[in-house]
Amino acid sequence: MSTLHREITFSEALREAMTEEMERDPSVFLMGEDVGLFGGVFGVSAGMLEQFGENRVRDTPISEAAIVGAGLGAALVGMRPIVEIMFADFTTVAMDQIVNQVAKARYMSGGKANVPLTLRVVNGAPGSAAAQHSQSPEAWFMNVPGLKIAIPATPYDAKGLLKTAIRGEDPVMFFEHKMLYAARDIVPAEDYTVPFGEAALRREGTDATVIAIGGVLPNVLAAAEQLAGSGISVEVIDPRTLVPLDTAALVESVKKTHRAVIVHEAHRRAGPGAEIAAVLAEEAIGYLDGPVIRVATKNVPFPYHPELEKFILPGVDDIAQAVTGVVNYVL
Repeated sequence: MSTLHREITFSEALREAMTEEMERDPSVFLMGEDVGLFGGVFGVSAGMLEQFGENRVRDTPISEAAIVGAGLGAALVGMRPIVEIMFADFTTVAMDQIVNQVAKARYMSGGKANVPLTLRVVNGAPGSAAAQHSQSPEAWFMNVPGLKIAIPATPYDAKGLLKTAIRGEDPVMFFEHKMLYAARDIVPAEDYTVPFGEAALRREGTDATVIAIGGVLPNVLAAAEQLAGSGISVEVIDPRTLVPLDTAALVESVKKTHRAVIVHEAHRRAGPGAEIAAVLAEEAIGYLDGPVIRVATKNVPFPYHPELEKFILPGVDDIAQAVTGVVNYVL
């Protein structure tokens, strides 16, 4: 395999993106709980403290409000901070900073203040981490103007989207699913970026469009393969970013397949699928031959017991059943 196209993990792709951007631009630095000494709780930034030193890889106190506030201040004076939030659940501690300060600084300054702040947020159910360490709250932030939201599902996109976030002039909520960190894929060694607002076609199909958000992509692809065995052709679209959302790609796919299923690990009620379903109802209703179906985590807190956790999460069979139902739906 060429060194320019080697197979690395999702976690390694993130580390490469941060390392390369810090080498390229001295205004980029990393801060968060244990990001230096331990490389973060999931080891994503392992070795970066030794490479860049304490001034650019900063371990912080256990205060998400202080971490995000410091990141905002640094961004406002010309730095490009990368802030790691150890668990997405902990964004609640920093909601005022994120929602009322970070998201609004450019608008409230009349466009004079850019906020090139990247918030790396670790989301998703990692296996028996219970109710306070397992959530996928990306939809909370979709409601906030001023924030961009990236949610990569492959190592290639993890690296390319993170570079785009770091180089941008707006705050980005960058969601990383814990269970994807070990996923492997071909990632170029040369510099590249992935643009925001451009969905990826992961599998072509003709009978139904499945919109797979973030960490559910492996299950969606597995379900598509399973359904192919029974003669159902599934098209899989990965939005890659929720804000901006590539509405045109979603509508174009539905125009071809006439059916839509949205899958995500966020809770079903008012999750990202609700917004996407509304968009499709507004812009693709004439192409749909059935209801837009959402497959998501059940509307209960995450249980600790692994079997109960598995029960509430969207699995391969749940996805396959939903697609089969909408394909067989009769108006």
